[in-house]
Formats: sequence, structure tokens, C-alpha cells
Amino acid sequence: MQHIPKYYKISQEIISTIQNGELQPGMKVPSENEIISKYKVSNTTARKILHEIEAAGWAIKIKGKGTFVRTKNVERTVTRILGFTKNMIEGGFTPATKLLGAKLFKDGYGAFINGRKYSLHGPVYQIYRLRFADDIPMMLEKRYISLQMCPDIATRSFEGSLYDIYENEYGLKLTEVNQMLRTINITDAPTMRLFEVEKSIPAFLVDGVTFCGREMILEMEESIYRGDKYHFAVRASSK
Repeated sequence: MQHIPKYYKISQEIISTIQNGELQPGMKVPSENEIISKYKVSNTTARKILHEIEAAGWAIKIKGKGTFVRTKNVERTVTRILGFTKNMIEGGFTPATKLLGAKLFKDGYGAFINGRKYSLHGPVYQIYRLRFADDIPMMLEKRYISLQMCPDIATRSFEGSLYDIYENEYGLKLTEVNQMLRTINITDAPTMRLFEVEKSIPAFLVDGVTFCGREMILEMEESIYRGDKYHFAVRASSK
């Protein structure tokens, strides 16, 4: 049986108090000394606990003041294959989806992503959806899905997780997601109405390609994440 480190167990216990609302956004997370006193751990372990909570996106350390629960912005990590639905649930939000339209592309779809041209051979089924967290519009997406891999996808419900449909209905396991991220301002009236805002807001424009095997493209995306509600987290290693 794999041993779970004590610092990780304690960090998850504190995170659960944030998830269940015991610790609200803006409230102070137990300090290093409080953790040492309550859990009978060393200074090093206490620091690792606080680092784990912060690295997981639940809190932020303010120099000279302590560590505080983050306000309810969504953190989207680019180092994990994580769909919108699971991302929202992990963040303590209730996800919802509204299908705005669907279209068949007989000749396929292509886009340049990170300097490379990716092509999804036809036929391709495009869905256009607005995604919500706690009834707040968070993300507007166009998904281009391979009908060669998901031949009857048009008959499915698109009000939930596409990733669950891929895995549970078609047995397709996602292996890689390649995304290109740009910053924009939402200024056009139709998009502002969808996001229920009256003035321009910053946003992240994400172009992506998702694989379910080596060079096997399952879907491509063009999505707009509202920048006043999202944080994108990037982690790098020297290994």
C-alpha cells in the first residue's frame, strides 16, 4: 500500500474546510504555529502543508500577513487534462451548460496552434456552448469533434461533460491536450450579452487540440474564458 505523507493528509483536511465553507474567501488559513500546535508536526512539515494548500490554488500567501483563502476565482491549470465540469466541481462551484448551436463540417477543420497546423479530417461536428459556474457565465466554447471516432455524437446530450461522453460512451482515453493561450478584450455586443456584462472585460482566447492516441486527434476547440473570473496556472520543473 502506498504511504500517504502526513503533510498531504493535513493539507487535504484544511482544504476540505475551505470546500465546505467553514473557511470563507478572504479568511486566514491556520498559521504555521497553529498547525504545529494542533497537529504536532515540525516547522518543516507545517511549511509544506501551507505550500501544498497554496500550490493547489486554494490560498494565497501575503508577505508579512499570512496565508488567506483565495476569492472565488477559478484556477485552470495547464498541466492537467481537466474538463470544465470537473474543474468547476473541484473549485466548489456548480457547473451548468447551455447549448447555443451545432453544425456539421463535412470537409473537416484546421487551425494553427503553437506554430503548427493541425487538421481534423471530416466529417466534423461542431457544438457551440456557454458554460456556467453557480449561474455565472464563465466560458464560451466551440468544439470540433471527430465523427470518425464519435459517429453518433449528435444524438448525445451536450449539457454535461464531453470528456465523460468520450470515455464512458466511446471508450476513448484522452492522452494529450495542446493549447495556445492569448489575451483579448471582449468588446462586441453579442458576446458581452452572453457573458451578461455591460462593459468590456478581459478574456483568454484558447485554441486547442485534444488527442486520444499518438497523432489521433479527437477534437479541437476555440474557447473564450472570461479573464475577470479565471486564473491560469503553469507549473514547470527543472527535471
